[in-house]
Amino acid sequence: MRKHLFIYLMLLSIIKIQAQDQSNPNILFIAIDDLKPTLGIYGDSFAVTPNIDAIAKNGTTFLNNHTQQAICGPSRASLLTGKRPDYTKVWDLKTKMRDVNPTILTIPQYFKQSGYKTIGVGKIYDPRCVDNHRDKPSWSIPSIKENELEYPKGYNKPALGFYQNKENLNTINDIKNRALAKNIQKNKIYKYITDRFKPPYEMADVPDGAYVDGAIANRSIQLLDTMNTSKPFFLAVGFKRPHLPFVAPRKYWQLYDESKIKLAAYQKKAKNPVDVSYHKAGEMQKYKTPEITYKLNNDNLLELDKELQKKLIHGYYAATSYIDAQIGKIIDKLKQKDLDKNTIIVIWGDHGYHLGDHSLWNKHSNFEQATRSPLIIYDPRINKGYKINSPTEFVDLFPTLSDLTNIGIPKNLDGVSLKAQITGEVNTLKTYAVSQYPRKNKMGYSFRTKEYRYTVWINKKKSTVPIFKEDIHAEELYDYKNDPLETENKIDNEEYKQIKITHQILATRYFKDQVAASKTAGEKIKNLYKVKNNNTYKRAQVISEFIIKTMRLTNTKGQFLLETLSEKYAYNAAQTKGKNLPKATKREIYKATFIETRNKLSKIFSKIEIAQINKLEKRKMSELNNN
Repeated sequence: MRKHLFIYLMLLSIIKIQAQDQSNPNILFIAIDDLKPTLGIYGDSFAVTPNIDAIAKNGTTFLNNHTQQAICGPSRASLLTGKRPDYTKVWDLKTKMRDVNPTILTIPQYFKQSGYKTIGVGKIYDPRCVDNHRDKPSWSIPSIKENELEYPKGYNKPALGFYQNKENLNTINDIKNRALAKNIQKNKIYKYITDRFKPPYEMADVPDGAYVDGAIANRSIQLLDTMNTSKPFFLAVGFKRPHLPFVAPRKYWQLYDESKIKLAAYQKKAKNPVDVSYHKAGEMQKYKTPEITYKLNNDNLLELDKELQKKLIHGYYAATSYIDAQIGKIIDKLKQKDLDKNTIIVIWGDHGYHLGDHSLWNKHSNFEQATRSPLIIYDPRINKGYKINSPTEFVDLFPTLSDLTNIGIPKNLDGVSLKAQITGEVNTLKTYAVSQYPRKNKMGYSFRTKEYRYTVWINKKKSTVPIFKEDIHAEELYDYKNDPLETENKIDNEEYKQIKITHQILATRYFKDQVAASKTAGEKIKNLYKVKNNNTYKRAQVISEFIIKTMRLTNTKGQFLLETLSEKYAYNAAQTKGKNLPKATKREIYKATFIETRNKLSKIFSKIEIAQINKLEKRKMSELNNN
């Protein structure tokens, strides 16, 4: 009898384990704004980050991970779509992702389509690069914005979005009153204040929840408390610090002895510099108080007083520890609700950060301190710690999470799954990570291998078109094994000739692959639409011929117009025909393809020509519909 009972219990145990393995694990997706690897798990002995370190201890820490572009909007658009900036076409802080790529697929959107409940709190996307809903297609319920958060009794929303220190609040209020007395327009008061007063750091004797990030953590905890777990969830939590200003409750400042803070060891341009690689730290200079003055040195770099540098570094570490504490609270709630055993935890900073190295502050470069970014993935089913030294990049995150949750990897992603590294099967998957940064009319592409960085600056071109030797403005080569501070650009050093050639070959192959991928994608779409949507192609021919004749377009422009309109009509038909969609949904689809078509036409047509094309297209379309 006992033997049969034992076998029965064993079978039950096996069935239970199999059921758990087959279920889709939850995802806790934690984004941290402007976080560089100032974490204990990354070897920073000065940092006080016990909660993140504890998660990483039994997870996978990617030590050589890099962002695709070291600035919030482009970095997040790339990470969240698994596509590089030259595909997303988000290279700045004003382009809206779906204006230029209406049908692009995002991580939370894909998880939502795969049966997950997706929820966003705080800064996941950069709000300037998505719609007012923080990318509506991504979320099962409306994304929770900062202005919807609650604060502890006795505290209002932080002034200007940041400040709670009483002295700062009084100063801000005084300036606001001066603005009102001068009849400054209401929508210009914020700028009036911040042009005069915007401290780069603050400590205050307040509870964690009095600042935005504490309020984000509290809202996330509330969500976990009431989470319906009948289907898996994807909870994205976006913290705002340690982005400037470095604000945190006093207790986090007190974790650090400012007298022990070390300034950046190398605060000038590298030997044999490429001037376009550097910047004036314009973001830093927007933070103002009466006692702070900014000046540029002879190299046109920002030169800060040493005491101010110490205070800024102190503030950055304090803000990082503050975020670490908020993450600890969320993990505690996850455990309390018994959700930790089936929840993958992802922690990432959207890019690195300069704290005085090369006399640079903030990000906005292709140097190591700007591109190297934390990425930690904890899977409770593995529950074993690994540290990966080989290059990885943020485009790898989309395929990795898809792979770990067994929902299938979308075919057109630019990254690779890191699952084999997370399970400990392999340590190396790729040779290099690619970052890029635009400067005026040049784009710098940076290739980070295990020990080196090769950067090539290209004039007036992107990677999706052929690049030739004459397009190259400048090159850089850094050796991190022998020169971790990037004190010398080795590109002309004879001892590095073979290393230079090797990296130039890697870059050349990358550029060729990007061009080929771009052409292949375009051809697949055209051929698919021509074969499967013969009626729409015929309509595009009729309308294009009318426009070509009326506007007297060249053969090149005429062919481009035909291809663009055929794609537009075929896509609209594929999305709407026979689906009995509401009129409002159809309008959204048509609007999205209209925007995408306009952007494609702008490659070779002027704004005036595009307006004329739209006018003639409507006229001919109306004529065809009436016949």
